[in-house]
Amino acid sequence: MLPFFLKLFANAKPPPDDQELLQLYRQTRELKHLGELFEKHSEMVYLVCLKYLREESDSKDASMQLFEYLVEAVLKHEITNFKSWLHVTTKNHCLMLLRSRSRKPEVAISEFTPQPMENHDPMHLTESEQAEKTEQVLQQALQELPPEQRQCIELFYLQQKSYKEIAGITECDLNKVKSYIQNGKRNLKLYMEKHHEPR
Repeated sequence: MLPFFLKLFANAKPPPDDQELLQLYRQTRELKHLGELFEKHSEMVYLVCLKYLREESDSKDASMQLFEYLVEAVLKHEITNFKSWLHVTTKNHCLMLLRSRSRKPEVAISEFTPQPMENHDPMHLTESEQAEKTEQVLQQALQELPPEQRQCIELFYLQQKSYKEIAGITECDLNKVKSYIQNGKRNLKLYMEKHHEPR
């Protein structure tokens, strides 16, 4: 006769695997099953986020965003290998975040702005005043552009549209759109260099 603890061990069920947890969540919609599934791979998710985003706080935020995304996503996708699917999904999420950061208007504006000389004279403009002045000059520069260039620049930098989206909006050829943005960017830079006086 087996000792009591061996009986318990013999009757114990192994913990559910990824597919079982996924199926449980799909059947019940109970977040505890999804939470258990995500927890099994949370370290992998965090490390992938950290690899791309570099900052701990950003990586933690991205991990939470991914869990919120999974609540609906795992119900819509056919997933045969959850770990592999989650790894790809995490990578794509991070790349999307990086792409959105790189297309922020303030980053684009800096491309057209001459770099100020370091000067600690208290009579000179404060950083916020300088930023406001720069934005005013940039708005003037935009108005000086040909209409096609101005529209494409605003759509690309300020509204974060892709080349393809701009081509659809403006009904211009894709190469034309790229040309308008390139030429508009050059004209803005020339205008800023001429009219913007760093202090």
